[in-house]
Amino acid sequence: MTCPHCAATTTTELTKRTQLGYRAFRCAACQRQFNERTGTSFNYLEFPTDIVLLVVLWRIRYKLSLRDLAEMFLERGFEFTHEAVREWEVRFAPLVADKLRAKRKGQAGRSWHVDETYIKVAGVWKYLYRAIDRDGDLIDSMLSEHRDMDTAKRFFKAALDIAEEVPERVTTDGHDSYPRAIRETLGEEVTHRCNPYLNNRIEQDHRGIKQRYYPMRGFGNFDAAARFCRAFDEQRHYFRMRTSMRQRMPPLAEQRREFCARQTALMGELMAA
Repeated sequence: MTCPHCAATTTTELTKRTQLGYRAFRCAACQRQFNERTGTSFNYLEFPTDIVLLVVLWRIRYKLSLRDLAEMFLERGFEFTHEAVREWEVRFAPLVADKLRAKRKGQAGRSWHVDETYIKVAGVWKYLYRAIDRDGDLIDSMLSEHRDMDTAKRFFKAALDIAEEVPERVTTDGHDSYPRAIRETLGEEVTHRCNPYLNNRIEQDHRGIKQRYYPMRGFGNFDAAARFCRAFDEQRHYFRMRTSMRQRMPPLAEQRREFCARQTALMGELMAA
């Protein structure tokens, strides 16, 4: 194993292990000891990596409070406070979002539906810009304090970065900033459709984040809201069983097997990060 301190490869595994059971090593070059988590995002955690990641994933996906999660894992023999759950969310939710976002690059469809919805932050309404393709797959989402031309341009640039291909058409509502933002960021060749009925697909898709954050009674600050909304949309897309609007949903037993397989794969990728 490479030394995280000096990058030397002359390391030796020790017979002892850490209190959590992780392997320990000594570097022959710098004579420093380290373990499997030294130099990773999970260094200095007082709980096993898989438990912490599972807490974060459940916090993002399910309608559970910070205290709910602390009580649930108490039954499994892990005692931590609700503030620990909050700290883990701050630390690892971006890691989950970045990992899932990277897996989606270049996979968006050529027909986009773009709209913004309202999210309450510290008692004030903010704007969550979201885009999906014709099959309902996520393209991008971004929380903003303003609803203006600069924000629309910034959103389309971020969406184009993940899609890696200019769409053939974009469907939006009647907001005045969209026509110019589309022309200047996506190009004159993109067909812009402005019709609330054609955009009903993403209007219905907003229900995902709406239903998840309602039990939280809003967010306390903008950074927490932006972090949570982004991670929620990414994991919701990752666990989405249907890849096409016309595709029939598989039987429930098959859905559960697929969900477990995807969660296991995601946990493995995150722990290797």
